[in-house]
Amino acid sequence: MTYNSKLLDKAKRHPEKQKNPDRPAGRKPDWLRVRAPQGDVFSQTQDIMRGQKLTTVCEEASCPNIGECWEQKHSAFMILGEVCTRACAFCNIATGKPDAVDKLEPLRIGVAVMQMELKHVVVTAVDRDDLKDGGADHFSKTVQAIRMKSPDTTIEILTGDFRGDINDIDHVVKAAPDVFNHNIETVPRLYPTIRPGARYFRSLRLLERVKDVEPTMFTKSGMMVGLGESIEEISQVMDDMRAAKIDFITIGQYLQPTPKHAPVMKWWSPEEFEKLNKMAKSKGFLMVSASPLTRSSHHAGDDFEKLKAARDKKYGSKSK
Repeated sequence: MTYNSKLLDKAKRHPEKQKNPDRPAGRKPDWLRVRAPQGDVFSQTQDIMRGQKLTTVCEEASCPNIGECWEQKHSAFMILGEVCTRACAFCNIATGKPDAVDKLEPLRIGVAVMQMELKHVVVTAVDRDDLKDGGADHFSKTVQAIRMKSPDTTIEILTGDFRGDINDIDHVVKAAPDVFNHNIETVPRLYPTIRPGARYFRSLRLLERVKDVEPTMFTKSGMMVGLGESIEEISQVMDDMRAAKIDFITIGQYLQPTPKHAPVMKWWSPEEFEKLNKMAKSKGFLMVSASPLTRSSHHAGDDFEKLKAARDKKYGSKSK
């Protein structure tokens, strides 16, 4: 039987977190309230996902924007299964031993993209440290399948770090996605407790490598606030991202999935997010998206068009 995380209770989804004390997040501010998913288009999108037996990070990560995105036929497909080999303190995706890789998954995603008539698609994945290439070839095959079934669709990938293996990174870059996204997530001081399976500078080097291999490919990275970081630390992360030639930064409020996850240390206000927005723009990013509900794939299609326009304006030449 397939390991279906939607049917698991919270203890089984996150067995490594059950020793943690309960740390309730408390009442959310008004600016973080969203309406419940509903509507015919939402249902149609859900039916396509179920019909093709596909997984979305929208559901698995409990994204607050799922109602808005699915009503607009926007979705972030999650490949390589529903179970992650890492156990980040912020993430709601199930952890444990994954199933074998589904070799037909890339084709099914290509078909779903065609059926949904998507202009822009986001493909992400769980971390698969059990695989020799970290899932790099599966990413490559998924990009190729989308190109075959829906050649006019632009493709954004949101990958893990492939443990920093240059050959795996290069393999994915050569598949030619339009945007290569890998999230930094938080400030380096918090990595040991928030993102223990990752390394801050390894993530930066991955994105820098993408630009080394294909300078015209857009790179993107995101981080959360509300985990205890300081404004000075955020500023340094922005500087590090620019040194790695990252084009687009997203910043959103961390939301605690369960009381066993890392607690929310601060609710950042819309006014504070506007300050972060201005700070990032002053550092030279082509695109900045900073708001309480910002997520990596939120408005990804519209943002891609803005990203191309920003590059054309800055460099005075047509982007691809």
